[in-house]
Amino acid sequence: MERIAVLLPCYNEEQTIGKVIDDFKSELPHATIYVYDNNSSDRTSEVAESHGAVVRKEWRQGKGNVVRSMFREIEADIYVMADGDDTYPPEYVHDLIQPIRDKKANMTIGDRLSNGTYYDENKRQFHGFGNRLVKGLINRLYKSDITDIMTGYRAFDQLFVKSMPVMSSGFAIETEMSIHSLDKKFLIKEVPIDYRDRPEGSESKLNTFSDGIKVLRMIFTLFKEYKPFLFFSLWSLLSIVLGFAVGIPVITEFINTGFVSKVPSAILATGFMILGVLIFACGLILDVMTATYRKQYELELNHLYDRIRRNENEQG
Repeated sequence: MERIAVLLPCYNEEQTIGKVIDDFKSELPHATIYVYDNNSSDRTSEVAESHGAVVRKEWRQGKGNVVRSMFREIEADIYVMADGDDTYPPEYVHDLIQPIRDKKANMTIGDRLSNGTYYDENKRQFHGFGNRLVKGLINRLYKSDITDIMTGYRAFDQLFVKSMPVMSSGFAIETEMSIHSLDKKFLIKEVPIDYRDRPEGSESKLNTFSDGIKVLRMIFTLFKEYKPFLFFSLWSLLSIVLGFAVGIPVITEFINTGFVSKVPSAILATGFMILGVLIFACGLILDVMTATYRKQYELELNHLYDRIRRNENEQG
């Protein structure tokens, strides 16, 4: 029988975690449900244990830290990740895991936006705008068409989980997983789901502005690391354009008079041009290094894939 692990990162979800566990047990009676308590100050752990979940602690604060420990410690064939706040309907879990079973996806995404329920249910201002902004940036950078980049309802196969280097510590983890899967060409499939807002009395841990800035910073960092040639080419182009803007009056003056009276402008323009060339050269070097890393990653992925297949054959 395939091993299914339901992963529930939690921080102060005493009010909802029991229902979430029971609902997932009803849908997946043979799955093991893991609740990772991220320093809750309420009775989240006690409630989760009383409902039959495997409860573990993650002392480093932040959802990214929880997901890192989950991926590292739990062994399964199929992983389902959701939140403990009862916003993701468990009845859609079968639609999420079926493409994983059929080997048609390494990661499935619970798309909250296509059905329109997210915008009807979510009462937090600017969250819809933030989702559209992040989605537009990533889809433009990677020429993709993912509808819901930041959803927390996902399913994974073992290959993805054991090869995912989790670098973020907080709520940028969903964005990081989306960018990583696009960059490393994992198979992705979106599954439209309904979304429901938190029940009354349950408070969101998200801060629209501070967490939004962290997500944008994560996109900026991963853009630099995954696409260094494009990243540094843009900065190089900016520097060269500034060099021309400052230097054209100097050149025009020299052509007309044979003299250069704007010496500081000439020095500044020269500095901008040199800086632009150096930035472009850095982009070229880093692009070669990134290509080498991708090749090494693919080889390591092949070794991991072979190990997973051997384990499946032994279990079969």
